[in-house]
Amino acid sequence: MSEGINEKPELSEAAAQSRASVLRSRAESYIALSRHDAAIADLTESIALVPDNARAWRLRGESHRIIERYEAALSDFDEALRLEPDSGYALGSRGQTYAALGRLEEAMADFEHALTLTPESLWILEAKADALADLDRLDEALEEHAKIIALNEQIAYSWLARGDLYQRMHLYSEAIDDYTRALEVDPEYVRAFSRRGEALRMIDRYDEALSDLNRAIELDPENDRALGSRGAVLSEMGDNEAAVRDLDRAIELDEDYTWAYRVRGEVLQEMERHEEAVADFTRALELEFGDS
Repeated sequence: MSEGINEKPELSEAAAQSRASVLRSRAESYIALSRHDAAIADLTESIALVPDNARAWRLRGESHRIIERYEAALSDFDEALRLEPDSGYALGSRGQTYAALGRLEEAMADFEHALTLTPESLWILEAKADALADLDRLDEALEEHAKIIALNEQIAYSWLARGDLYQRMHLYSEAIDDYTRALEVDPEYVRAFSRRGEALRMIDRYDEALSDLNRAIELDPENDRALGSRGAVLSEMGDNEAAVRDLDRAIELDEDYTWAYRVRGEVLQEMERHEEAVADFTRALELEFGDS
């Protein structure tokens, strides 16, 4: 067999453009299916065929970002923006990448630029609000959430996101109001039931908290956060055996659930099961602080 018999023939410019276009389209479907390695492979070939297509760089950057290959994502977004400097999508996605790396000021610069181009882009406003919260600029973050809700009050997640920020600020009544609004939009929103239950627990409204957490678990029996919160509520209500069962299940679902180890340790301590309590506190310290 002669050398090179399996090599692909060199494509004409028109054929290269056509193949690259199909590869980009297939990559978008791979992304929708969360098959990001396959998308990256298609986009890498597409870029090799047509290096000056900003969309291919942007899509590959997005796949890298989603699977947490952040440096590769930044490189791709930089190239996409070199080719298309006013791409709000690429700016927003690069901002999200900077935020994931803890480079919050750079993230804010990208979000601000993106919003001058697409001022009503909800996902960029949400990313900016998250960055502001991480910068401890909480009042400004609340202002961004207010803008998001004003644009469309029928998005349950927008109410929930602001509720989460209120809860982070220990403004539990405000958080409960927002979770309630989220549930008015989506009456089976598991996370809203779970988070409202947690907020109710924080202000000692245990019966209401238990009702919400029961509903969250009914809708999603493997919701580890709701199980952990219900375990804490049951303990506060004096049912330590049931609390331990919920916390056992929460930890079974997420072996790195630091808070659940801490709470279960406290419950076991109350039950005078001190060896088990010591093991849970030790595991919590390992997870949170790297103790060995």
